[in-house]
Amino acid sequence: MRILGIDPGIGRCGFGLIETSTRSNAKALDFGVITTTVDAPLPSRLKELYDSLIEVFNQTKPELVAVEKLFFSKNITTGIAVAEARGVVLLVTEQNNLTAYEYSPNEIKKALTGYGSATKTQMEEMVRVHLGLEKKPKPDDAADALAAAITCGFLYHNGPDQSYKFSNSRR
Repeated sequence: MRILGIDPGIGRCGFGLIETSTRSNAKALDFGVITTTVDAPLPSRLKELYDSLIEVFNQTKPELVAVEKLFFSKNITTGIAVAEARGVVLLVTEQNNLTAYEYSPNEIKKALTGYGSATKTQMEEMVRVHLGLEKKPKPDDAADALAAAITCGFLYHNGPDQSYKFSNSRR
């Protein structure tokens, strides 16, 4: 099963492709970030993100897509731009006839570490361990995307009755 994890963002959108056939044998096939032009107007940046995501989907050919849910912090302006980027991610997923399985940051942390308040460092280490990588994946956005993909893989391999226990919806 090829699972594409995505950590939505307008400046940097992380992606990570894993392959897994059981709960314990995931391997990273590809990961990185999509960046957009900082000084460009928001509609242009969203178009850049869209075009790049189309390319990522075409190259990686995922069977499942895991998307990190939006987490609002104190900066509402940044949150709105990220939400718009997330909309582009969901659109491209839909255009590829795939379902976006959505996980909150706490759900991803709990799935990988057993603790919903794990630190960024702990999460990066668990991504490294679960994928058998020699070093922690960088940048952080790519590591977060891989973590979402691993979470989806874990839940998928729980079996048909228990797959996707967390909140998952197309919309």
